[in-house]
Amino acid sequence: MVKVRIWDLPTRLFHWALALSVLGLIVTGQTGGDAMAWHFRFGYAVFTLLLFRLIWGFVGGRWSRWRNLPLSWQSIKAYLLGLHQPTLTAGHNPAGSWSVLAMLCWLALQVSTGLVSDDEIVNSGPLTSLVSSAVVSTATAWHKGFGKGVLIALVLLHVCAVIWYKLRKQQPLVAAMLHGDKMVNVEVPASRDGLSTRLVACLIFVLCALAVRWVISLGTA
Repeated sequence: MVKVRIWDLPTRLFHWALALSVLGLIVTGQTGGDAMAWHFRFGYAVFTLLLFRLIWGFVGGRWSRWRNLPLSWQSIKAYLLGLHQPTLTAGHNPAGSWSVLAMLCWLALQVSTGLVSDDEIVNSGPLTSLVSSAVVSTATAWHKGFGKGVLIALVLLHVCAVIWYKLRKQQPLVAAMLHGDKMVNVEVPASRDGLSTRLVACLIFVLCALAVRWVISLGTA
């Protein structure tokens, strides 16, 4: 067995920041009232993190890049048949890869609808003034209903999958996302995780935060 740096620090920080932000979104959304101010803040945080992850998927560590996610039918078939492919699955396996994409895409949809939602009481998304009332009504119904329900289901499924991999396959996925290293049977390329990589990640994150701030300001321009 060989220890290899799979998850670079920016990817790990993204993962845990997103987990906390999504948890905050769910709790504040269920609570309502004064907690909605924090609901919006968590939403903007998720927006920023999603933008960061989109870019980081092109320039980040090897195993965080979109091109290295085993998404093809051949990869899925080999995984289901139990064929060992360490050069493909040192990072996310096919099931995990599709799970990640589903979660990120659904969060992007929730953020998008949240920006133009209105509870017709006190709270409204920052971009509601830019779209028609029909769009606002549709987005609000989706965001508070089906969209939220599916998001909660995806979160629960993700947690259950992590527990299952730990108990049944003895794969400590949480530990790997904490320290970044995994034990693999054959040596595979490690992800870059030096100071320069982390500085680039900081710059990208700041730019993403500024972009989100600009988007939010469009509704009051």
